[in-house]
Amino acid sequence: MNALKTEVNGITPFQQMISSCSGAILTSLFVTPLDVVKIRLQAQKSPFSKGKCFVYCNGLMDHLCVCENGNSKAWYKAPGHFTGTLDAFISIVRREGIKSLWSGLPPTLVMAVPATVIYFTCYDQLCALLRTRMGRHSGAAPLLAGAIARVGSATVISPLELIRTKMQSQKLSYRELSVCIHTSVQSEGWLSLWRGWGPTLLRDVPFSAMYWYNYEQGKRWLCQHYKTTEPTFTITFIAGAVSGSIAAIATLPFDVVKTRRQIELGELQALNLSAQTSPSTLSVMRRIVAENGPTGLFAGFLPRLIKVAPACAIMISTYELGKAFFRKRNHDRARPTVQASS
Repeated sequence: MNALKTEVNGITPFQQMISSCSGAILTSLFVTPLDVVKIRLQAQKSPFSKGKCFVYCNGLMDHLCVCENGNSKAWYKAPGHFTGTLDAFISIVRREGIKSLWSGLPPTLVMAVPATVIYFTCYDQLCALLRTRMGRHSGAAPLLAGAIARVGSATVISPLELIRTKMQSQKLSYRELSVCIHTSVQSEGWLSLWRGWGPTLLRDVPFSAMYWYNYEQGKRWLCQHYKTTEPTFTITFIAGAVSGSIAAIATLPFDVVKTRRQIELGELQALNLSAQTSPSTLSVMRRIVAENGPTGLFAGFLPRLIKVAPACAIMISTYELGKAFFRKRNHDRARPTVQASS
């Protein structure tokens, strides 16, 4: 089995993990300042009130933030007076230091990076296995592998997401958190740790399936167009950005529903109120359509696209670059052994 994996992928699973870890870190470092600035500009137009929640996403994961006295310690501070995006960047760096542009990065590095490593490594291993098993239907392997890998990573990370949300919204210490989780498990069972798992899958699994399928197809087409056997950094960057954009647009209604539910749950927790029943995805969709019309399901279209496209492009191109580096290294190491044996 190990020989098959090396022959198909050219690199070991550990090397895939290192490549995906590098991509996840670079994506977080690049996208976090963009979202920090975006939130500051939004707050300037309509300042957040006390107890108000907002979702902050830095390319790899969502963070639920609760405002205290119109303030949140990490991601959102009192509104400034910015004339635009560039002015906001310069003003934040000048007044608060360059570190402020990476506010809230540690929780992403602790949680999202391991989840991304699991996801990308599982995808590659599954895709290689499915290609050999599916025969003439191997073109659908990326779609299936992407969906299965996302289900696996979402299931592993879901309890940690719930714990993080409780810590952020209720400002619990680790001791208080353990009591809270123990009480929740006793009263509602272990499945309570996976609350919100369903809506997350409704958004992330179709996104993942479409993303990987379109990415592999786009990469193949671009390689044929530029007459190259190995995809370059530019090819993977373009394919990643385009496939990420298509998947983001297609799954936007589910993203809107998930964000709405996160915010409502966070605001209830901030007020020390418990939600008696969690509304279904369909009922939330109906409510959004009733309040804002069908276009309400596509709210935030442009901001999501602006964020997802570069995040996907940076992540996949860095990942592919890392794999290409290890593949060449493994090939160069194997060459003297082959020459010696002949």
